[in-house]
Amino acid sequence: MSLGHFGDVRLDRAGAELFDAMMAHATVCIDRMAEGERDDVLQYGRFLGNARVKLAQIVAGWAEETRTAVAGRHALAIQDTTETKFKTSPRNRRGLGRVKKGNVHGLLSHNMIAVDAETGACLGAVTGEIWTRKGDVSTPHRARRLEARESARWLRCAAQAKEILNQAAMVTVIADRESDIYAEWARLPDARFHLLTRANVNRKLANDGYLFDAARNFPLAGTATLELPERSGSPARSATLTLRFGEVVIRRPRHENDRTLPKTVRLQLVEVREIYPPKGVEPIHWRLLTTHEIAGAGDAWRIVNWYKLRWIIEQVHRIMKSQGFALEDSQLTTADRLLKLTAVTVKAATKAMQLVQERDGRDGLPASVVFSKREIETLAALGPTREGKTLRQQNPHPINSLAWAAWIIARLGSWTCYGKPPGPITMRRGLESFYHIHRGYHLKPLSNHAKT
Repeated sequence: MSLGHFGDVRLDRAGAELFDAMMAHATVCIDRMAEGERDDVLQYGRFLGNARVKLAQIVAGWAEETRTAVAGRHALAIQDTTETKFKTSPRNRRGLGRVKKGNVHGLLSHNMIAVDAETGACLGAVTGEIWTRKGDVSTPHRARRLEARESARWLRCAAQAKEILNQAAMVTVIADRESDIYAEWARLPDARFHLLTRANVNRKLANDGYLFDAARNFPLAGTATLELPERSGSPARSATLTLRFGEVVIRRPRHENDRTLPKTVRLQLVEVREIYPPKGVEPIHWRLLTTHEIAGAGDAWRIVNWYKLRWIIEQVHRIMKSQGFALEDSQLTTADRLLKLTAVTVKAATKAMQLVQERDGRDGLPASVVFSKREIETLAALGPTREGKTLRQQNPHPINSLAWAAWIIARLGSWTCYGKPPGPITMRRGLESFYHIHRGYHLKPLSNHAKT
């Protein structure tokens, strides 16, 4: 799978080999990816350390398959930031700045993925920014222009999504509260490009009221049960929510530096609040601002369900780290190489997420969104050897679909076709087995692989 284009065929090939090795071993550890082969260790290290391999080029390569995958769909462009801390010492900070609460060192990765609005299927990575802080900023936040703030990444990535996802029928950028920035509401939306953000600021309204008061005063529009996925150690559960919605007109903030922005912006506000939450659980309370028109309760619930799909990018971030590739355990010694390695890991984690999601074939994605033509040939030869005698042990998915490939990978990861569907750990084991077989496919008959 291509990692991007670097103006040199050898670098392109080296990047693809690094990416394949990362997928095969579900790790960022160079030694493990190279399986002890000194030449491979040196090759991977030289690629990440090569000055001609730019971080921006790797990030640009994320969307190669995504551009096509979103064609004709309503794509949810979901963005979020994750921090990764690395082990450092006072004498060796690896060039990394402070993260978390300032007591550890690491880097920040702001990532955007595309998700199908109808099915919730992950269509691939889109764009992002990866950086490490250089030091403390002395200028007060409000005294800095937006372009000089870290928060400007939300606008930059959303603006990039307009071009990258231009084959989509519609795009809705979804983000959490840090993305509630007036300039974003004022500059970016158009007829095919929408925003959906959880409100962070109790904004002043054009009628001299305040946003949160308006939400409370909207009439009750309904009650429904929302299924919440497992996240951040909290188990999956059902939440009973009340719904209110209506139109609001927000004012340009008094401290906004850019006085060319319009004085007001008209938006729709949806509030859901959980009733009867379980004991000891923080109840759901979302105030969601959007540029989508809302004609009734059905439209408002649709907005809520789209926002719920934010959990997919959170899962991608977990796969990057402790639940998958263990990025935080990398021993690379410089920030420059760690930044590039993180960019590779984002794409790998997104591909792993696509495999997990498409295990049921719900979106009919082709295998080519994850696997190369050569790898699909190996899967086709390998597939029959993974099938059993019972109906449950037959691959039910169309050949060359991603679901078909995911079924084979899951079987290689010791999934029995019974019980719970295969998850990230099973897929990770299966990918490692698959790439071992794939590399040896031309050296040894596949029937012998199946026996070993």
